[in-house]
Amino acid sequence: MVIVIITLISAFVFYLSLKAETHIRYVGIKNVVSEKIGKTVWGMEMNAKNVFDEVGKHLDTPDAVIEALESKASLNPEVRGYFAAFVPDYFPEKGMWFEPYVHQSGSSGQFQVTLVGSARHNYTKSDWYVRALKTHESFWSDPYYYYDGTNTSGHYCTFVMPVFDSKGHLACVSGADMTFEWLTMNLEQIDAKARNNELLNEYRLFRDLDFYTVMFSSDGTCIAHPEGKGVTITDKNIIADFAQKKEGRVDMDVNGVPCTVYYGPIDYVDWSLAVIAPRQDMWKALEIVGLGLLLATVVSLWIVWLVYKKRRAVYGKID
Repeated sequence: MVIVIITLISAFVFYLSLKAETHIRYVGIKNVVSEKIGKTVWGMEMNAKNVFDEVGKHLDTPDAVIEALESKASLNPEVRGYFAAFVPDYFPEKGMWFEPYVHQSGSSGQFQVTLVGSARHNYTKSDWYVRALKTHESFWSDPYYYYDGTNTSGHYCTFVMPVFDSKGHLACVSGADMTFEWLTMNLEQIDAKARNNELLNEYRLFRDLDFYTVMFSSDGTCIAHPEGKGVTITDKNIIADFAQKKEGRVDMDVNGVPCTVYYGPIDYVDWSLAVIAPRQDMWKALEIVGLGLLLATVVSLWIVWLVYKKRRAVYGKID
């Protein structure tokens, strides 16, 4: 009986220790990945601001604006394109809509200029334009899908910044488009480094230590997934945590797989990052150690039985 109790206590202690180690591991990975993504996004902001500052210095003519956008666009190939959406009739000769868009064309990496402002694309009604008009502050837009029938179409997040003229009047709302594909590529690279880190993974304890990271907007929309899949969040409490930039942990099924999800905010943006780890990985270690403890218990009981049997035989002969 004592052996069984000791075995059960040992199994419980191992379970708690493994759970604590797993928690610390994935919270640490979440923090590291979040910090790296945050710094990367911050770097994108700084590059975009340099472009928009150049636009602000060249508000004399429409051609000068386009040249300013073109002069800096190639310095950051990760940005799909830069635009400057001017207030109506800022340049009278351009009329109601003037929005030059300097963007990459296809896979060549070459930049071209397209004038995208029109009655069909009335940017003055767009949420990002209205928000910049009201707040006069820079921000990252919510994820969206842009379609115009060309290779520019796709899923984007945009860094938006209002640009003012020398008199302090709003001249245009500028933006730098970043594709979901670029975010996904960065997540894959960071995940790969964590998986291949020998020091971090020195003590596997029979686990594969398989995980992946996903990015969400403040309303729970999946922005980036390493395999291009979607992760649907319907729990209102989790979405509330995203909106309030809180950390948390939850056990849930992700695409049909029971997982533990560790999530928290990303600096500089209103997004959250989640590290998703299949629970089966931890249970695998528990099963192996549990079987080992069960085997040790059986062997111990067998030895005790043999000793008892031998002692009984000896004392039986004496009697």
